[in-house]
Amino acid sequence: MIDVPVYNTSGQQTGAIQIDEQKLGGVVRLSLLKQAVVMWTTNQRQGSARTKSRSMVEGSTRKLYRQKGTGNARMGSVRTPSRRGGGRAFAKTERNYRRDMPRKMKQLARNSALLAKLKSGKVAVLEGLHLEQPKTKTFYGVLKALGADQGCLFALEAANPVIYKSGRNIPRTDIRQVHELNAYEILRRPKVVFTKAAFEAVVADPQTYRPAAAAV
Repeated sequence: MIDVPVYNTSGQQTGAIQIDEQKLGGVVRLSLLKQAVVMWTTNQRQGSARTKSRSMVEGSTRKLYRQKGTGNARMGSVRTPSRRGGGRAFAKTERNYRRDMPRKMKQLARNSALLAKLKSGKVAVLEGLHLEQPKTKTFYGVLKALGADQGCLFALEAANPVIYKSGRNIPRTDIRQVHELNAYEILRRPKVVFTKAAFEAVVADPQTYRPAAAAV
């Protein structure tokens, strides 16, 4: 069992929540983590760089003039790459770089990433955060009290526009709903901060990271 400290908004530890590391896979699977991170970063590529080959350029395929007897160099159609406005000799065509993994592998990779953070003591649980209106200064003060002001992933149980607006301008700070987390985002920042309800959802269902009542 791993004890995860629970803090209030002043940075004082008020308790701890236990989580069974076996529910997160027991061990950190480094090869699976690499595969998940490579998949995520590769999927960010648009693959939209493209140019027209001679077959894509509009124009006649007629030979411009006869092969011999004109005194000019040999010339084919207006689409040839050697003429202005013609197609490219080695045209770049649109590519699909997308990769995928089975759902259970994604879940296991996410759990391995979280387990790695737990074992290194880089996970904190926050309780008592209530903001009536967006306030970046207040939210940053909470992160600083938790030692997460140099970069963190802040996980919420459900969408909260007030907290999102409070933290969206803080550098190196990502705010996500807990069920949207993936291995890359967990590993990307130095520290992971969960609201208490969000972490309880992880403990309740390590497969979906959703509360028991909302699990699908």
